[in-house]
Amino acid sequence: MSNTFYIPNVLENWKWPRRINPHHLEVKAETAAWVRSFGAVSPKVQAAYDLYDLCLVSSLGCPFHDKERLRTTCDLMVVFVLFDECSGAADEDEVQKMVNTTMDALRNPHTPRPRGEWIGGEVTRQFWELGIKTASPQSQKRFIETFGSFMQAVVQHASDRTNKHTPTIEEYFKIRREDVGIKPCFAILELEMDLPDEAVNHPTIQELSVLAADMIILDNDMASYNSEQACGDDNYNVITIVMYQNKTDIQGAMNWVSEYHKELEEKFMDIYENKIPKFGKPVDEQLAQYVDGIGNWVRANYQWGFESERYFGKKGLEIQRTRWVTLMPKKCSNKIDPQYPDGSKLLSHADVGSHTTTVNV
Repeated sequence: MSNTFYIPNVLENWKWPRRINPHHLEVKAETAAWVRSFGAVSPKVQAAYDLYDLCLVSSLGCPFHDKERLRTTCDLMVVFVLFDECSGAADEDEVQKMVNTTMDALRNPHTPRPRGEWIGGEVTRQFWELGIKTASPQSQKRFIETFGSFMQAVVQHASDRTNKHTPTIEEYFKIRREDVGIKPCFAILELEMDLPDEAVNHPTIQELSVLAADMIILDNDMASYNSEQACGDDNYNVITIVMYQNKTDIQGAMNWVSEYHKELEEKFMDIYENKIPKFGKPVDEQLAQYVDGIGNWVRANYQWGFESERYFGKKGLEIQRTRWVTLMPKKCSNKIDPQYPDGSKLLSHADVGSHTTTVNV
């Protein structure tokens, strides 16, 4: 087997160029200070946040948000990474408890969280208490709905992991569309809009959203495959699933993904250019802005995969240019560092600024 593989340039002809919000650096500093204010956030979670540079994907994904709404988007990424890091090695019951805590905090952002609770509850509460100040009622409703669906999908992922279930390609996309977290990000595009349900939930707009989500899934999995296979955590990656189902190698799976990506892109552009439904003013203008944001988020996620250090370390821009990746040896471990068990277990929430220990769940 070759020790290198080629990542196809699937967005070579994508309509949306790279754009970044002019408030990026200022808001990134504010969000970073907010994260540090939680002394109870473990070094493992803090390191993941710093490495992922999640304010970058926010600023790429929402280049036209004002400063306040960009802050909401950046803070949301903190909630994502905290939940991701803490749920990654947890079993289904533990993940469900985290979900219950998080959703209760979202629905009651002005209610203090109980002492001794997992820190994610307080982080989520503070995120949403600030965020709703500049979010339209419709966007608030849609965000809570989509975030709830995302969290339940992560519970299903935990169940599959516990039962060592390897999904088919079709099963994988069905669950991944929810647990990849893109639908809450699309809801964040609406913060300053007042789009009615009939517009966002229109079958054509829903189809457009699914096509974008599937492209983002493919882009994520191509970028993350190398590090995941090195850690033995690649069973839930489309490259591994295609290799298994189609009886091919890494490059064969990459090529399959590239061809499928082209099909999705063609379908997306056909809808975008010819089939967006009309509802009259002012909905049509807002809907045009919304679907443009969906198209831009595909580019944003793709760029972030190379520009952050999450997947390729310091070599991201070089790999984006050459497309060639050297296969990493299998040297990682999925075991949690015993010094920081709160990286994957439930971290107790006490006074802000204090360090806490895990609680039994």
